[in-house]
Amino acid sequence: MGILGWIVLGLVAGLIAKAIMPGNDPGGAIVTILIGIVGAILGGFIGNAIFGGGLGTFFNLRTWLLAILGSLILLGVYRLVTGRGRARV
Repeated sequence: MGILGWIVLGLVAGLIAKAIMPGNDPGGAIVTILIGIVGAILGGFIGNAIFGGGLGTFFNLRTWLLAILGSLILLGVYRLVTGRGRARV
C-alpha cells in the first residue's frame, strides 16, 4: 500500500474511531488523520501478534478492522494524555 493509501486509510479509520468514541477532543482534521495513520500501524502490530497476519491490501476487511481498532486504542490513549474529561482548576 502506498503513502496515499495510508493517508486515506488513516483518515477514514480516524473518522470512524471518532464516530465510535465521540467527544470534544483538541485538534482537528490533521490530528484525526495522524491518529488514524498511527492507529493503523498499531492495529497492524496487534494483528500480527495475535492473528499472525498484519495489515493486508487496501480493500481487505481485516486491514480496515485492525486500523479502526488501533485508532480506537490510540484515541483513548490520546484522551488520557491530553486530560480530556478531567476537571481543570
